[in-house]
Amino acid sequence: MTIVAMNHFTVLAEDLEKSRDFYMNVLGLEEGYRPPLGFPGAWLYTNGQAVLHIIAGRPLPEPRSGVLDHMAFSARDLPAVVGKLRAREIEYDLRRQSESGIWQLFCFDPSGARVELDFDPSETC
Repeated sequence: MTIVAMNHFTVLAEDLEKSRDFYMNVLGLEEGYRPPLGFPGAWLYTNGQAVLHIIAGRPLPEPRSGVLDHMAFSARDLPAVVGKLRAREIEYDLRRQSESGIWQLFCFDPSGARVELDFDPSETC
């Protein structure tokens, strides 16, 4: 597996509008397309790239220091990654986005941080 780029961060928000205002009006991100995911949120972009996903409508973790939901990376070679995870008995959740066809593999690092690996739709599982 080769990580090829940082994809995006996702943060949990108690108040979507306040979060949207901060990231857009203080930090200069722009709101852009977000697929219909079935829960409230926003995708914020810079230079045409979605770099921050905001999720609302979920309880925030206690203590509040855990507001970072997960980190996501663009990756290659889905079969090799799945093989490595299985060999180490690391649980994972593999999904395919219905609209884009992108493969999303979610797992946790040894400390419990949630990691997302995004693979091109042309990859096979």
